[in-house]
Amino acid sequence: MKKTVALFAAASVAAIAAPAAAQDATDGTFTGPRAEALVGYDVSKAGSDIDDDANEGNDQSIDGVTYGVGVGYDFNAGGVVLGLEGELTDSTADVEFDGADGEFFGLGNVNAGRDIYVGARAGILANPDLLLYVKGGYTNARYNVNSSFDGDEFRAKIDTDGFRVGAGAEYALNENTYAKLEYRYSNYSDAELDFEGDTPDVDLGEIDVDRHQVMLGFGYRF
Repeated sequence: MKKTVALFAAASVAAIAAPAAAQDATDGTFTGPRAEALVGYDVSKAGSDIDDDANEGNDQSIDGVTYGVGVGYDFNAGGVVLGLEGELTDSTADVEFDGADGEFFGLGNVNAGRDIYVGARAGILANPDLLLYVKGGYTNARYNVNSSFDGDEFRAKIDTDGFRVGAGAEYALNENTYAKLEYRYSNYSDAELDFEGDTPDVDLGEIDVDRHQVMLGFGYRF
């Protein structure tokens, strides 16, 4: 009888411990600090407030490849993964300007510059290795002005502020490495023109620029 009770107790402990161990492993898969490399497709477009229908040859957009790095910290909050994150990226998107015409989208003859993002994300586990999440936060992007005056290159940057929202899927390749696919939308509604040197900056007021990006990421979780 004592042996039967002992075996039953051992089996009960094992039955409880196994799910707990599995849960602990799941909880740890998408938690802690992380760093990642990013690359993807980037397009900046004229927002709905910018109307250039008179020029049929102007698609009011520029596109290119965006690339950069990101960092973050995630933790499990009772079945929901919450995290803080930041990114620094750049882009090859550029206005195609031939001296008389260009694919302008409200900011003139520019190319996309660096983009800083800080925000948060929240996700759920579709399975122990797959995290589905949404994100949102603040973004500050620069567009470099491409022009010259009297043979000298004119150096100025349009500094823009806005918000970003997005959604993605992150897959744990193993305990430490992961890959992710993400779509995000940004809108910039405030801008100023920053000059090099002592020339005062100029407030450009309200703007309307939409940005769409599809990103691939590969990261390491510490």
